[in-house]
Amino acid sequence: FPGWGSQSSKVQIHHNTWLHFPGHNLRWILTFTLLFVHVCEIAEGIVSDTQMKSRHLHLFLPAIMGFVAATVSIVYYHNIETSNFPKLLLALFLYWIMAFVTKTIKLVRYCQDGVPFSQLRFCITGIMVILYGLLMAVEINVIRVRRYVFFMNPQKVKPPEDLQDLGVRFLQPFVNLLSKATYWWMNTLIISAHKKPVDLKAIGKLPIAMRALTNYVCLKEAYEEQKKKVEDHPNRSPSIWLAMYSAFGRPILLSSTFRYLADLLGFAGPLCISGIVQGFQNTTNNTNTTEKDPSNSYLSLEEFLRNVYVLAVLLFLALILQRTFLQASYYVTTETGINLRGAL
Repeated sequence: FPGWGSQSSKVQIHHNTWLHFPGHNLRWILTFTLLFVHVCEIAEGIVSDTQMKSRHLHLFLPAIMGFVAATVSIVYYHNIETSNFPKLLLALFLYWIMAFVTKTIKLVRYCQDGVPFSQLRFCITGIMVILYGLLMAVEINVIRVRRYVFFMNPQKVKPPEDLQDLGVRFLQPFVNLLSKATYWWMNTLIISAHKKPVDLKAIGKLPIAMRALTNYVCLKEAYEEQKKKVEDHPNRSPSIWLAMYSAFGRPILLSSTFRYLADLLGFAGPLCISGIVQGFQNTTNNTNTTEKDPSNSYLSLEEFLRNVYVLAVLLFLALILQRTFLQASYYVTTETGINLRGAL
């Protein structure tokens, strides 16, 4: 509720102000990973519960509450960030501390009870301790950089120059990671284009980083660096290829990484489908189901992946992630190609 209420403190410009806090992308990646681990924890609890004679809600209800809390935390963070009111992040910092402490206590108790490392519940708890610890570190870094809690003079951040320009409507560099991945920020343009034909005024100007002059200066500086390196070698001439790689190599490597990840996720489909078919065959052949002892309700990773419903969910998530990485690769490649062509 304080997060939604802080919307009134927005900077009054024509766009929502996305003043990214330090570690913005890392926070979103960690939170998405945390949500996935919570889904695995819920599934592990439900699978363990179905193999017992009686219901044991404590196996999956806390995981569901944790999933809801992680979802609320990212919504809360987004509103605080778009409002540029970092003081309210202190409540989120306290939550990460409590979550880290409680999960650590749970992990220590598993060690005391002799739960082996091969059990899935032990591994999930250990991963959550690491994730909560990293989220705590991200909050500490925001406090250190923005100086908003224990410091007398907090850091003042102005909106980027592109957001202050009324003609710039390309918001891809300024929105959060989820909106970047889904292009959610373009809905306004798509809806307006559906109602009436769009013109150049509706599209707006290019941001500074994508203009030809900006990329020309970047490529020229890289080429000048190449000329300085070959001054002592008369037989060598400066390479325009090395200059292009120096100026635009990072986004090209990023695009390649996205493509490799998408190709690797392509193996998930056949593997999951093979496991689902094999699981149904085993169910048909073995009509007698065995029930677990309530005192030993732990599942190994192998037992967990034998469940056909778990494989179906993993297949669904893997396909979504694969398309996301593939689309991100296409976008970065297209944008880099436009910038390089303008620079040349």
